[in-house]
Amino acid sequence: MSIYGGFGTGSPGSMQGSQGPNEHETVGAYALGILDDAEATAFEAHLATCEWCAQQLDELAGMEPMLAALADLPGSQGTPAIGESLSARPAPRLAERLVDEVAERRARKRRRGMYLVAAAAALIIGGPLTVMAVSGGSDSTNNQAGMPHPTSPAKAAFDVMNDKVHATDPGTKVNAVVATEPKPWGTHAVLELKNVKGPLKCSLIAVGKNGERETVTSWAVPKWGYGIENAKTEQAKQPLYVHGGAAFTPNEIDHFEVMTFDGKRLVEVDA
Repeated sequence: MSIYGGFGTGSPGSMQGSQGPNEHETVGAYALGILDDAEATAFEAHLATCEWCAQQLDELAGMEPMLAALADLPGSQGTPAIGESLSARPAPRLAERLVDEVAERRARKRRRGMYLVAAAAALIIGGPLTVMAVSGGSDSTNNQAGMPHPTSPAKAAFDVMNDKVHATDPGTKVNAVVATEPKPWGTHAVLELKNVKGPLKCSLIAVGKNGERETVTSWAVPKWGYGIENAKTEQAKQPLYVHGGAAFTPNEIDHFEVMTFDGKRLVEVDA
């Protein structure tokens, strides 16, 4: 790989066919800070209108600190020492190894992200199946619509999980119990929801201690609701059970929130 080239999916021609190839190939050198003032100015003018180069530059972000950290390694003659300006041209072989290392690290990071997405998707797919069971996915006369199915995976998991926290919102009066268990890919969470009336569309949100938010699962509440104690129908008396997954580990989660799609918080449960 040339230090004057970038890397990533797609090609310059597919995203910005009107520009010459030499301008696209300058992104690697620009990220390393080895262009002179005139070259850098010319590339910045190109960068303002080139989506492909902007994407490659974002992927190459952080190259200069890594280059500085490698300055004292054997064979790094010609590389500026830590604390010195990085505008000088680095040794070509070291620069190429650095670009290759960044590419490989970012590829590994993307692969790890895909594994987590796949694991979460498997659980989220189970979420709608659970809602079907609770809200009446069977035509059998012995299983009235809205009645929990005895083989509901969310209800079965909830019954055997030990780590449970409950809360009732003083304003909405919605009651929620969240059961959690650690998994190699993050956290499996099961929600029991009561005293909520519809029609609503809701999500269970895991809020990390770092402030990040992840949607665990989502569902719809019919107009008769779930877990209504004095309801006239048996289906409205039954609580809702849904489950899903988050990439957070259990100790990274600060709390859970049940939110409507229009942004109203129905209840908050500590982790």
